[in-house]
Amino acid sequence: MAIKKVWVDEGCISCGLCEEVAEDIFEVEDVSEVKEGADFSANEDEIKEAAEGCPVEVIKFEEE
Repeated sequence: MAIKKVWVDEGCISCGLCEEVAEDIFEVEDVSEVKEGADFSANEDEIKEAAEGCPVEVIKFEEE
């Protein structure tokens, strides 16, 4: 199943793990944000790894 949507819920602690794991998808400034125009299909494994590794479990994604 392909990932069609990725978002970050409130509560991000800006640890930077998601940006380290999936730098093409996430950008951390004050809090983590999904980069506009990011290619989810080319980075599915990294998105899932970032979501699983998030210490506050705020990275979410939706599959088709």
